[in-house]
Amino acid sequence: MTSKEKNYTLPIIMMFALFFMISFVTGLQNPMGIIVKNQFGASNFMSQLGNAANFIAYAFMGIPAGILLQKIGYKKTALLAIIIGFLGVGIQYLSGGMESFATYLTGAFVSGFSMCMLNTVVNPMLNTLGGGGKKGNILLQLGGSINSIGATIVPVLVGYLIGNASRATIKEANPALFLAMGIFILAFLVLLFVKIPEPYLDKKEKVKSKYSAFSFRHFCLGVIAIFIYVGIEVGIPNTANLYMTSDTDKGGLGIDTTIAGTVVGTYWFLMLIGRLIGASLGARVSSKAMLTFTSSLGLIFILLAIISPISTTVSMPVFKSDISLGFAKLPITIVFFILCGLCTSVMWGGIFNLAVEGLGKFTSAASGIFMMMVCGGGILPLIQNYFADLTGFLSSFWLVIIEFAFILYYALIGSKNVNKNIPVD
Repeated sequence: MTSKEKNYTLPIIMMFALFFMISFVTGLQNPMGIIVKNQFGASNFMSQLGNAANFIAYAFMGIPAGILLQKIGYKKTALLAIIIGFLGVGIQYLSGGMESFATYLTGAFVSGFSMCMLNTVVNPMLNTLGGGGKKGNILLQLGGSINSIGATIVPVLVGYLIGNASRATIKEANPALFLAMGIFILAFLVLLFVKIPEPYLDKKEKVKSKYSAFSFRHFCLGVIAIFIYVGIEVGIPNTANLYMTSDTDKGGLGIDTTIAGTVVGTYWFLMLIGRLIGASLGARVSSKAMLTFTSSLGLIFILLAIISPISTTVSMPVFKSDISLGFAKLPITIVFFILCGLCTSVMWGGIFNLAVEGLGKFTSAASGIFMMMVCGGGILPLIQNYFADLTGFLSSFWLVIIEFAFILYYALIGSKNVNKNIPVD
């Protein structure tokens, strides 16, 4: 039976489930930033340390995760990642009872190890199951859509749980932490009995190649692009959330945390919509075209957000503190930030697809290197909020404009494979 005749439906569904787990656990760090800011009196910069700890773990685990993938395969790497993720969330739960900021950061860091390992599995696995190219991109966009569902739920759920931001503590987020641990247990049990294809596990070279993934220019630039992209994806909602919930005397808008959580959830929901659109168009529109369009649109939205007057407001459907659905008037600036979810929606799959195209046997190792650069989701928002402390929230978004500009460059020029002479079989 050829690979084309094999039915990979169950492995694909399992990869989608892992995508959900990644977003749910990672997304916890967004509303937790509000809790940390208020419980410990942290600055905007300090409030992002939990998010940074989660993402910086990728820098430490990226290459080891790629090596694990080659040595023990997709399934065992995923099972190990789930165990580590359960421990990470468990440590964050303990930090609530201990009222320890350091313990919380430790839990976020350990969770980051798990998320890195899972990302190292699901991205090349979906790309492989789809056969690469446009079909691989379609699966990555669908996986990203599942990812967005988890990311949409988290800020709304935790925003409601913490209630009044000025009195928020980590203990208020315990139901969300319990839910995350339950997801880990369920996923472990299901994955234990699912057969996952291992396309590169037994393929060992007798002669060491003088080439590596870094021999490909488009991959090297893709590594930079993914670092920047994750910084954009995380930085926009995290900083917008802090902007909305901070007191007006601290440069914020003083918006209720439940409403702000709904607004941030809308950002991730728009990512879901964008990814579904991207998946439906994937067979007809190339990753390069998608990336070019969305990075250009993102530049426009951020620029409009910066220059638009705060006094201009629009009504937006939101959940309120009593769980009723209503409308809230928000500055149009916030709406432009949220619309960026449509732009960031297809970028991960597009960049990954372009960066590993033509890498062949170097794909597994490349995935591990790629995961290292996800640490941009911790580093760049940290830098952005350092500027927010110095110059204000809106001024910090000029950094995002520079970041979008590089993604546009990669889509137009940097993604071309100019190293097709390198053997990859």
